[in-house]
Amino acid sequence: MMEILHYAFMRNAIAAALLASVACGIVGVYVVVKRIVFISGGIAHAAFGGIGLGYFLSLNPVLGVIPFSIASALAMGIVSRRTRIPEDTAIGILWATGMALGIILVALTPGYAPDLIGYLFGNILTVPTSDIILMLILDVVIIAVVALYQHEFEAISFDEEYATAIGLRTERLYLILLCLIALTVVVLIRVVGIILVIAMLTIPAASSRRFTARMRGMFLSSVALSSALSIGGLLLAYSFNLPSGATIVLLSAVVFMLSSILFRV
Repeated sequence: MMEILHYAFMRNAIAAALLASVACGIVGVYVVVKRIVFISGGIAHAAFGGIGLGYFLSLNPVLGVIPFSIASALAMGIVSRRTRIPEDTAIGILWATGMALGIILVALTPGYAPDLIGYLFGNILTVPTSDIILMLILDVVIIAVVALYQHEFEAISFDEEYATAIGLRTERLYLILLCLIALTVVVLIRVVGIILVIAMLTIPAASSRRFTARMRGMFLSSVALSSALSIGGLLLAYSFNLPSGATIVLLSAVVFMLSSILFRV
């Protein structure tokens, strides 16, 4: 198995898997604890508009996803907090709008859109070095923001009403957390794709939560489990010629079911 490290694309794939695991392991804990899985899925799918924007402007589609996913996250957060529209309704509307806009922009782009399926379902074996550098930068940003607001994020995740009562600016913190989810979506796109991002944001964190109630323990175990699942899924996909993103997610689901059985035992 060590011979796969002789290939540059496999080294890039392993690096991408580890970098993505850091982001989804950390942010996924907040997603699971605060129970905002649906809004995370909305941000992920709305980000397809950024993919279309990147193709339309002849840019790296990942660069188009960054501003678009952040804008979608802020829009979902603001609309759900400041209007009378129910949160799930607002998420559904923006989710569908982002996807539709992405489809329109791809259709308007002259020529063929290369690797579009890879952005939808993930293709970790094609991650270029430039995307690895971008993922590293986004990981640093995510870790820095979480380190800066760790206690505040914990407060709004467990009891937002109490956080408001003690004077925390909960809406601003909530919007910052949604922006971190948006950045995590960008990191995960090349690994599992937009369609399957929600799985990697939730499954490792949900599995780790069964065995520890401490946030620090959840962070560490979620990152470690996500890394193991990503590398394991990558190796299985390479060995059996399977789609990498789907293989990683299916392996994660199997491990989650086994952890559930072990927890009950």
